[in-house]
Amino acid sequence: MTGEEKFQVDLDGYLVIKNVLTDNEVAEMNSFIDKGEMDRRPSLWSETFKDLMDHPKILPYLIELLGPYVRLDHDYAIIMNKGEKRGGLHGGENGGHARGNVGDHWYKYRDGVIRNGLCVMTYNLADAPEGAGGFACIPASHKSNFAPEIPRDVRSFERSVHYVVQPALEAGDVLFFTEALVHGTMPWKADHQRRALLYKYSPGHSSWSSNYYDISKYPELTEQQKRLLLPPSIGKRPPVVDTK
Repeated sequence: MTGEEKFQVDLDGYLVIKNVLTDNEVAEMNSFIDKGEMDRRPSLWSETFKDLMDHPKILPYLIELLGPYVRLDHDYAIIMNKGEKRGGLHGGENGGHARGNVGDHWYKYRDGVIRNGLCVMTYNLADAPEGAGGFACIPASHKSNFAPEIPRDVRSFERSVHYVVQPALEAGDVLFFTEALVHGTMPWKADHQRRALLYKYSPGHSSWSSNYYDISKYPELTEQQKRLLLPPSIGKRPPVVDTK
């Protein structure tokens, strides 16, 4: 990560990483989705989707932001048609704890090092220009002490306010955000489908999902991918290494 990227993550709680996927990769993944064979988590769809878990352009960010024992916690896809709605604003480190339903949503900085609890790498397979809807957040709310005070009509996107933003994204971009950030999904307004793949990661000692990965379902995993799919532990575990 560059110094500017660290500044942006610390400032906003999210980061748009441009052009991670090539046009051909985006086309291949969209072609698979067009076939409608999506009854399982994306990492099980095909080798192409499996290899997103440790994409060489993304792995350095994971190590930098979650540490060398990062693990893949769970993954899923969000596909939306025009007019569809999903969840309102939620998350937030202090807001989550206040509601008593979040144990792995946190963001910490100390002595030049950033560490996070549950985080998300969202692979975007369709453009989401300004005003299209989809991912939205309150920048810098990962450090706010007053997330529970956000009004209900703001959380449900019934009232527009200046502090809720929808970052513009292009197909091939990856959006990183910490679950300590207040975020949600705006109604989708574009004529084309929203297509996003969410790969969610935790530090090696913790988890959000209680459904751990069964590596027997994944043929031909690399040793690196096996380490990423290990269940959480506080004992000694092999680190994930950026071999680039």
